[in-house]
Amino acid sequence: MLKGETEEKKWKGWLKPSCIPITIILVLIILVVLLPLIGQDEVKSVEVMTLGDYDPVFKNCSSPCSIQLVESIPENLTFAEGEPTHMSVFESWSQLIALSERSIDIATFYSTLKGEDVQPEDPDPSSWQGDKIFSDLMKAGTERGIRIRIIQSEPTKSMPDYDTKELEVKGAAKVRSLDFKKMLGSGVLHTKMFLIDKKHFYIGSANMDWRSLTQVKELGVSIYNCSCLAQDLYKIFEVYWRLGVPTPYIPPEWPTDLQTSINKDNPVTVTMNNSQILTYISSSPPPLCPKGRTTDLDSILDTINRARTFVYVAVMDYFPTSLYMEKDHYWPLIDDALRKVTVVKRLQVRILASYWNHTKPSMMSFLRSLNALNSDLFDIEVKIFVVPTYTEAQAKIPFSRVNHNKYMVTDNAAYIGTSNWSEDYFVNTGGVGIVFRNSVSNSTEVNNPVREQVEEIFKRDWASEYAHPLAKFQDITNIKCLLSVACQLTTTAQPFPAKRKNVNEDALRAHGFQIQPSLSTQMILISASVFIQFAHTCACFCTILYIQL
Repeated sequence: MLKGETEEKKWKGWLKPSCIPITIILVLIILVVLLPLIGQDEVKSVEVMTLGDYDPVFKNCSSPCSIQLVESIPENLTFAEGEPTHMSVFESWSQLIALSERSIDIATFYSTLKGEDVQPEDPDPSSWQGDKIFSDLMKAGTERGIRIRIIQSEPTKSMPDYDTKELEVKGAAKVRSLDFKKMLGSGVLHTKMFLIDKKHFYIGSANMDWRSLTQVKELGVSIYNCSCLAQDLYKIFEVYWRLGVPTPYIPPEWPTDLQTSINKDNPVTVTMNNSQILTYISSSPPPLCPKGRTTDLDSILDTINRARTFVYVAVMDYFPTSLYMEKDHYWPLIDDALRKVTVVKRLQVRILASYWNHTKPSMMSFLRSLNALNSDLFDIEVKIFVVPTYTEAQAKIPFSRVNHNKYMVTDNAAYIGTSNWSEDYFVNTGGVGIVFRNSVSNSTEVNNPVREQVEEIFKRDWASEYAHPLAKFQDITNIKCLLSVACQLTTTAQPFPAKRKNVNEDALRAHGFQIQPSLSTQMILISASVFIQFAHTCACFCTILYIQL
């Protein structure tokens, strides 16, 4: 037989119909299984380049932004000499209003700035700061020609609109209300923000309430001369404003002018004190997040998961459930994330929750569940921050004397938000958050002044006499004692504990725990598994070809 005929027969054997589907399957295996493992860095780079195609105003924050942490410290609450202090929320709001040249946009839960709003017959003397803010807003809108827009949650008896109604009647401001019940079935606008001239802004836990300035502990951030971030926050305000109509409609897709390219995957670089910080603004609930906007929940989970050595959380309410829905839901997303980094990554986790007269006792049960993990193996601890009531006058002020903070700090990021941590705040309630991340991915050595200052605040509060062990909150009598004027607190300030050294892996195995392999080890195991499967497929394919030939 001629050589050419032999070759022709071999090729015909290869091209038999039975070989065609086998060949297609093999090609698909290569494409689906192998390609995701090859050139991951290149794929990621392309994604970042696409996300980085900013609108002209967002190309960068080339001019340095001024970032100032602000706090409200309740009357008579003092810390040890040398502990960090910051500008007050009152001073910051006063400064922002004074800086306004064209516009002031405010998103607020409710408005009770004047003392008479809360205590009509005998306002507390400390309400003067709220009265001053109200007066400044009135003058800005009626005398200085500043356009003021206020978006608020739908007013109720418990959350009135006394101040905003007066501002509107006197022509100082335009006011709209968001009805979350109409839009989503339940929920409120819980956002607290001031936006000035699309250039300066405030985000934080303080409500538009005089008590948030002098009787409640708050934390926020004011940012000046930062148009790139301010105009991104303006888009969130515009979402609220457009929905503040009698028949609100949430579109299936928001207009492009409200979409953003600044998010957790593509934060903008801000220069502060000669340091570069990556930052972005998140929002909730998801239906009010146009394309590109990171949800508040995702920003919290991302910040937790990026941590490498510690996670410190300060929040008034912590519940892995719903709080205000018709039916109770179990909602463990944040709780699971904290447990995972405690057990798998063995990070140091600290949670500083709050207690006041309106705290639901069930919160302590959930916190005890977390605290139960604390051992030689896992470094997690919970404390409860109590703002004491020192005078009879303070005791008469309703809904006051509480640590109202909502923030988190890790070794490489800080998050400051407006939401308590329960399901409601992330699925049907309006809120915002801002993240400040180290400029080098996964690095803890770079300078991030905002993150460092937030960490100092947490350590100050944790070590203070106002932070109590969770064990004190089992007996209701003891809780009342902690809050009363007559019962003086006996807890003394304790130094903040250093992070524990990693536990020996043999000790962990001895207690029945499986050790999570490192990322590099996991990739090697995955690659080896894929190679074995690929080799097995090739062997089967060659056997079939041999039979066909």
